Amino acid sequence: MLKEFGEAIWIADGGIVGVAGFRYPTRMAVIRLAGGALFVWSPTELTDGLRVDIDALGQVRHIVAPNALHHLFLAEWMRAYPQAAVHAPPGLRQKRKDIAFTHDLLDEPNEAWAGEIDQVLMRGNLITTEVVFFHRKSGTALFTDLLQQLPAGLYSGWRATVAKLDLMIGPEPAVPRKFRFAFTDRNAARGALRRVLAWPTQKVLMAHGTPVEREGQAFLRRAFSWLVR
Repeated sequence: MLKEFGEAIWIADGGIVGVAGFRYPTRMAVIRLAGGALFVWSPTELTDGLRVDIDALGQVRHIVAPNALHHLFLAEWMRAYPQAAVHAPPGLRQKRKDIAFTHDLLDEPNEAWAGEIDQVLMRGNLITTEVVFFHRKSGTALFTDLLQQLPAGLYSGWRATVAKLDLMIGPEPAVPRKFRFAFTDRNAARGALRRVLAWPTQKVLMAHGTPVEREGQAFLRRAFSWLVR
């Protein structure tokens, strides 16, 4: 289930989830911190096979929801790993009052992963405030919904047309048009983007799209060229 993506980072493809009439393939990542603790990003459904692979890597200590849209499987991960801290992005505490979150995700890393994983809040978006991470050891930037590339054959009929117009389907991952239009405070978004583009990114992961495995910084500059002045 888990596939090595770089030094101290693994990925797993989850199932298909339905949102607003569209189906999305999902992906999660696991990062092993220096002390051996596991940082679980955007957890997908916790199957028996995935749990075996996870437990073979180490102890889950951090369960991270990177934006307020990615919360469907948090409760089952919390039941499986009650010792883990659960980290909430902006807006998710209010949306999921049934979940006892341990920490809030801010513009600076939690002390548990400071020096290993950097992060920034992509502010100014009406849909969601996404927390973008950068894993230093593997040179990987982790995006959730701000970058997407769905399989061309996933939809048919009007859904295929909408997905293409929204830039969810294309030759390389892109920021969907709905998220572009939702950046009503572009100055705030540009400030966050400057920090992202300063990272020495080699690879880019996303929850819904084909990973970029080389020249990641150049890819990000292309993907966000519409936002840069």
